[in-house]
Order: sequence, then C-alpha cells, then structure tokens
Amino acid sequence: MKFELQCTDARSNARAGIISTDHGRIETPIFMPVGTVGSVKGIHFKELEDDVRAQIILGNTYHLYLRPGTDVLRAAGGLHGFNGWDRPILTDSGGFQVFSLSQNRKLTAEGATFRSHIDGSRHVFTPEKVVDIQRIIGSDIMMAFDECPPGDSDYEYARKSLELTHQWLVRGLERFDHTEPLYGHSQTFFPIVQGAAHRDLRTRSAEFVASLGREGNAIGGLAVGEPTETMYEMVELVNGILPKDRPRYLMGVGTPANILENIALGVDMFDCVMPTRNGRNGMIFTSNGIINLRNRKWETDFSQLDPDGTSFVDRRYTKAYVRHLFVAGEMLGSLIASQHNIAFYLWLVGQARQHIINGTFAEWKDRMIPRVTARL
Repeated sequence: MKFELQCTDARSNARAGIISTDHGRIETPIFMPVGTVGSVKGIHFKELEDDVRAQIILGNTYHLYLRPGTDVLRAAGGLHGFNGWDRPILTDSGGFQVFSLSQNRKLTAEGATFRSHIDGSRHVFTPEKVVDIQRIIGSDIMMAFDECPPGDSDYEYARKSLELTHQWLVRGLERFDHTEPLYGHSQTFFPIVQGAAHRDLRTRSAEFVASLGREGNAIGGLAVGEPTETMYEMVELVNGILPKDRPRYLMGVGTPANILENIALGVDMFDCVMPTRNGRNGMIFTSNGIINLRNRKWETDFSQLDPDGTSFVDRRYTKAYVRHLFVAGEMLGSLIASQHNIAFYLWLVGQARQHIINGTFAEWKDRMIPRVTARL
C-alpha cells in the first residue's frame, strides 16, 4: 500500500491524499461503509459501485471467522472471491466485538477467550491467530488485535489495557512480517493507538505506534462513551504525533459533524454503522439536516429526500413515499434510506476533499456543521 499526500488545508490540519492498493485507489478523506459479514446491509454491490460510489468497504474478522468460517473463505479465494467485491477491503480485527462481549469473554496475556454470540461455542483469539484469519480473509488492510477499553475507564484500567494492547501489537506484527498473502495481492497492517481518555497514555501509545513505521495507523477506543470534546482532544493530540506521510484511520466515528471536525484535525479514513443503522429506523441525513421520516410532518411532503441540489438516490423517491414505506412496514423503505445515507456520507467527504484541494475547507466546514446537525 502507498499513500500520496496531495495537500493540506492552510487553516486546519485537513488533508487530501490518495491510498493505492492492489484492488484500486482510495481518495482521502474517505468514508468506508461497514460490511460486517461481507455485505453492506441492504445494499447491492452494483449500487455501492455505481450509485453510492464506494471506494472501499469493511469486513469484520470476528463475524467472518464465526460465519461463514475460514474454511469457506479460503476455498473461495478470500472475501473478494466470496462476495464478488473487487475494490479494496479493510478488516477490523474483532477487538471491539470481543470488548462488547464483556460478560462472555476473558482476557489474558495470551489472548482473548470468548463465547460466540451465535451458539455459545468457545473460541480463542490471539494476536497471531487474528493475523492468520485476516490472511485467509484477504483484506487489503488488516488491523491489529487490541483491547478497546470503555471511554470512562479509570487510569489504572486504561494503563493495563494499553500494556496488553502493545504486547499484542508486537506479536501481531511479528506474525504479519513472517507470513505471506494467500491470493496474489499485497496486504498491509495498521497498528491501533489506544489509551482511553488519558493524555499521557494516548501520547505513549501514539509514540510507540509511530516508531513502528507501518504504512498506516489507526486511532481506536473513541466514541465509546466519552464526551465528544474529549474525543476531539485525543485525536488532536495523537495526530500531532503520528507521521504526516501515512494515512490516519479513526475507527467507528461517527456523525457527519464528527467526521468534519476530525477531518479538520487531520484524519483521513472513517467508518461507522450509523448511516445504515439509523436509515433502517427511518432517520436520514441530508445536506440541510437530519430527518425522522416517521414523523407525520413528512406525510404529504412530495419533495426529494435531499432537494437542495443533491439527490443521493433515485430522484423519483419523495419524503412522503419513503415515509409511507416505513409506516407500512415495507422493507424497501429501509433499503432506500440506508443507500441514501451512505451516499450522503460519501458525498460529504468528497465535498470536504474538494474544498481542501481548493483551499476553502475551513470556511466550508464552519458553514456545513450547523446545517448537517439541524433537526428538520
């Protein structure tokens, strides 16, 4: 993987760049739709490619390991061969999912023992095994196995968690550097900065990660319960340490405003389940604000979902019609809203990129944040 930093905004740390992988180029800043089990919920790949114009999607090691399993994925030639997506794929290591299973997992220096949420079966993830699984998945970018502490972790818990994450990182890198890709395309490995909301731990982790000299780096353990301003403080701190010539990936964030603020802080890559999860519940994001389509006020609104010069799905769909689909329990409503939201997120980061290149990002961001946070 290669990263070309094209330009940086004069009034912020926002950057525009290009990530090159064997499965294609990714223009940054970029939003990556979440395809946890090898699919982006409710959206065909043709729509992702042609309408939404997604450049990269995510898969999740934990979920793909449990189902369909590594035997099926290896026989298919990896996830690209299994699901037919021929553009880049990033895989999360499963650390966050194991963290979420707090009642059904045990952490040791060796790794994490957990019980499947599907059938209760017992499994063990070690840093080495997680690399091996991601080799079988065949993702272009794989993530280190880490522990994701809660956002309100006290100092001692966060310190011990960080020590464990760094130990696992060293072991994961050792395994990655002594194994080879399985399907003829290259893979890269991103370390993850942790440290909860403690400045000295975040600094220590960022310095350690930076010293490893990998092709890209990630920031984890944010948007997990800490105040939003704390998230921004930690990102600004960490990005002041991570190398400027490598892409920076902020994991699991977030709202449109979160994304714009973190682009201004120097983040290049984002993912979040919010566009599809909220879309399935009737919430859509637009260039003028957030709409709950279940509200009666949209019952006779025959304007497009986002009529202000940008339509993110088929222009024939109106607010009144999509609201009707939700009220009637018709699954098409969730599909339209999900596709619209992902297209909006990709439009938003695309606009940010263009304004960075044009030298107008800071002014544009300040105008856009009140708009995208308004409740309509």
